[in-house]
Amino acid sequence: MSPESAAAGPAKRQPKKVLLRLDPDVHAAIAKWAADDLRSVNGQLEFALRLALKQAGRAPD
Repeated sequence: MSPESAAAGPAKRQPKKVLLRLDPDVHAAIAKWAADDLRSVNGQLEFALRLALKQAGRAPD
């Protein structure tokens, strides 16, 4: 471990980057939903995915 990484403290989990193609109407609906909830489109997608995972009993611990 380098001194720089040791000084930074515990390792922070880095989010995965995903390229996603969406129908323009789906994107518009998500963008409106995100604006209504004061979230970014990316934040709204993560929210919706986490909600779906929880409802399916597959949420990460």
